[in-house]
Order: sequence, then C-alpha cells, then structure tokens
Amino acid sequence: MRNSVILGMALALAACGSAEVPPQPLTEAQSAALTPSDSRLAALYERTCKACHTVADAQAPLTGDRTQWDPRWAKGEDVLLASAIGGINGMPAGGQCFECSPADLNALIRFMAGRAP
Repeated sequence: MRNSVILGMALALAACGSAEVPPQPLTEAQSAALTPSDSRLAALYERTCKACHTVADAQAPLTGDRTQWDPRWAKGEDVLLASAIGGINGMPAGGQCFECSPADLNALIRFMAGRAP
C-alpha cells in the first residue's frame, strides 16, 4: 500500500513538471531586445520588420509574443507567408523588404512568431 502511495505521488509530481506553461505577453522592450541569431536575417529584420513588430501602436504582432502570434500560427505557415508577400491590413507587400526572398520572409516569420530554432 505504501509503495502505491509513493508511486502515485511520484507520478503526480512528474505530471506537474511536464505541463506546458502558457505563453505570456511581452512588453515592447522585451520584444525589441530580440534579434535573429543569423546575422544576415538580423540585418534584414533591423531594416524592415523591427520598426512595426516591436511597437504595440503599430498593431502588428510583437516579435516573440506568442500570445499574439499563436492564433496566426494556427492558420499555417503558408497563410502567414502569403500575407507577408502580399501585405495584410497596414503591412505593405513584403513588409517593404525588397531584398527578401520568400525563404527570408518565412525565416523572419518563424523568428517573430517565436518558432526559430
């Protein structure tokens, strides 16, 4: 009986440790502090995406803020890429990154959405 209780407690504690912590909103300062690890992408991000995606008043999802990106991410990467390429709401086509390829835009989306490796 005692071993069953101990085993039950151990399983309960293990389950607590495996629960995923829900994402928390980021401040503008926290968002602005994030930078892609790849230097080329970081330069593209600094010149194009960062101006809007680190300012709440721009009404673009803040970089790294999963509370804002997760609902968009649920639509699929293809949908997000199509929106980035064609523009959406106040965002101009390609985010005005005239040198960005679709692969660059996809990598930037993954970074901003908190999905970068």
